[in-house]
Amino acid sequence: MKDWHPDLSRSSSPRYMAIADLIEMDLRNGHLAVGDRLPPQRDLAKRLNVDFTTVARGYVEAQKRGLVESHVGRGTFVTGRAGKARPDFAPDAVPDPRRASIVDFSMNMPPEPDDPELIAGMREGMSAVAANLVPLLRYQGFGGSGMDKDAAAAWLGRRGLTPSQERIFVTPGAHPALLAIFGLLAKPGETVLSEIITYPGMRSIAAQLRLNLAGLPMDEDGVLPEALASACERLKPKALYLNPTLQNPMTLTISTGRRAEIAAVARRYQLPVVEDDAYGFIPPQGPAPLAAMAPDLTWHIGGLAKCLGAGLRLAYVVAPDSKAGWPFVSAMRANNVMASPLTMALATRWIEDGSADAILRFVRTEAAARQQMVAAILPAGSYRADPISFNIWLPLANGWTRSTFGSHMRSSGIGVVASDAFTVEGAAPEAVRVCLGGPITRERLHGALEFMAHALEGPPEMAASFF
Repeated sequence: MKDWHPDLSRSSSPRYMAIADLIEMDLRNGHLAVGDRLPPQRDLAKRLNVDFTTVARGYVEAQKRGLVESHVGRGTFVTGRAGKARPDFAPDAVPDPRRASIVDFSMNMPPEPDDPELIAGMREGMSAVAANLVPLLRYQGFGGSGMDKDAAAAWLGRRGLTPSQERIFVTPGAHPALLAIFGLLAKPGETVLSEIITYPGMRSIAAQLRLNLAGLPMDEDGVLPEALASACERLKPKALYLNPTLQNPMTLTISTGRRAEIAAVARRYQLPVVEDDAYGFIPPQGPAPLAAMAPDLTWHIGGLAKCLGAGLRLAYVVAPDSKAGWPFVSAMRANNVMASPLTMALATRWIEDGSADAILRFVRTEAAARQQMVAAILPAGSYRADPISFNIWLPLANGWTRSTFGSHMRSSGIGVVASDAFTVEGAAPEAVRVCLGGPITRERLHGALEFMAHALEGPPEMAASFF
């Protein structure tokens, strides 16, 4: 271990930034070398007579610059990837904020594949698509070719769905599909239902269409059937929106029994159900979709963003019947013309050659590993999560509010989303969603979670003492 003892008096920058600056300077002047292990954060905090959080933030900032790497259980090591000295560099210079890459926990994305064999297979699929590239640059009819719909049917069959091709549509993502469906089901001023804590995109869609969005109370199994029935009587809603598997943000999955109860209430009131099954493929053996229980009432949306990758921008939509598909196609054409033929061809290829299944297996395994990391760092019972979800739902204590906690995490490069974004009605709880996927590595995630756990140990006044 390098006996590194920086002199913070050499910099007028905030102390955490000064630590990163001095790592960079000492790497250039030879006082630090590639492979040196830096002192443990708590040891350095004691040496410098500063708060642990200050050192933690300094190491995070150094990692953003590519100066160090942290390895779980082994420590923080100098990598030697510092760039050439800036002309304006001096110990007391203000660091350029454009150099830092933000650790963004705010987007609920699947972990990104890093297995060379898997990535090679994905690239082979892209090469196969490129071999017949020119026809894919043309306009095509909306909804996908017969080949694309066959691939969609095979993919949806993994969830127990067996719709005819006439009911399947390949769309440019779940969000535009939801916008089109709710535009067909409800007029401005009419009411649609959702979970009381729900996907923020649904709130945006309701606002854009000028619909009244009413929230339904939930328990551990999902929305309460008696509350749904009561809302149907009182509000005469035009549709029910549900995100039934690994629900965003609460991570709960509606049980099979509860799904049957919800379907029964929907059938009693002839209430259309819009099933946003974004995470339905993540559990290896999840409950059957509502579309399998009440196919004549349910619009099923099987997005690929959360199980394969957000950049695909594709979703497979199953209409309740072929007649319902006609106005849906018109609405989608007006807004989107068509899904990208290039993207459709790639998704079809990956489904046919097994790459999609391989990506899905990776996502499941990596999501589970990250949830195990959370369980090892955060106290049991202090948060809500599923063992395979991409995020956690974190209620706040010790005087933390969602605004103070969000501000504190953002100042450290950690993005969280306050409960306000998800709350349909009533007071938003003091809670935040923290996402674990996307491009962040396990090592960086571990450091960020440790920083978060340290902040949560005490009141915000303690964590705010950076300087």
